Amino acid sequence: MQRYEKNLNDSFFSYLCGMIDVEICCNSIASAIAAKDGCAERIELCRDLECGGLTPSDADIAYCVRRLGLRTHVLIRPRAGSFCYTEREQQEIIATIKRCKELGASAVVLGFLTDDGKVDVELTRQMVQLASPMEVTFHRAFDEALQEPEEALWAVAAARCHRLLTSGQRPSAPEGAEVIRRLVGETGVKILAGGGVTPSNVRQLVLDSGVREVHGSCKKTLDDGTLITDAATVRQLIDQTLTL
Repeated sequence: MQRYEKNLNDSFFSYLCGMIDVEICCNSIASAIAAKDGCAERIELCRDLECGGLTPSDADIAYCVRRLGLRTHVLIRPRAGSFCYTEREQQEIIATIKRCKELGASAVVLGFLTDDGKVDVELTRQMVQLASPMEVTFHRAFDEALQEPEEALWAVAAARCHRLLTSGQRPSAPEGAEVIRRLVGETGVKILAGGGVTPSNVRQLVLDSGVREVHGSCKKTLDDGTLITDAATVRQLIDQTLTL
């Protein structure tokens, strides 16, 4: 419980100071270490980023929370593909949420769509209730929803999610900045701008969209093709937000 209180206090302090809260997407322990070396305090932890990200291992979650001391938001996505899940897959998601809570994660990141491509309010609300006291971020399944952005946002709000990760239903957040601006302050849901966020565009993105939270991958590709977080790029991204 003390860990949850610390996370909430850190977030409130950032809000009071007008700081931009930066989240770094990390696909491995090595990436999480690099993110911390780049002065990140908050990560979205996943694996297999090449297919959009899947649920990381329990061991990786525990390491990021307990050894690295990072505010760890865990992506829960049991497979690649659509965001309509079978009963068996839903049970797997439920079990993962429970483990995240036990391991001390700050938040879980998930998203569900109905067969007709709309935000699945009922299923999402069930998962939000189960995840408490962790926060829940509705991820970029939002950007694939067959709804107008404002309608989809109100569905996310009705599901009681705390945060929405979105590129404004555009290929990247800078391209969707105008749409994102319409979403900021529309409901009580915090808007986290993500998708194509880099040190070179983050300042303009914040100014254009009005968000106070941004999500970046800050990745580089190693000689063997492995994607890994680059500490120097993380530091550059954070530095660009310090005077906003």
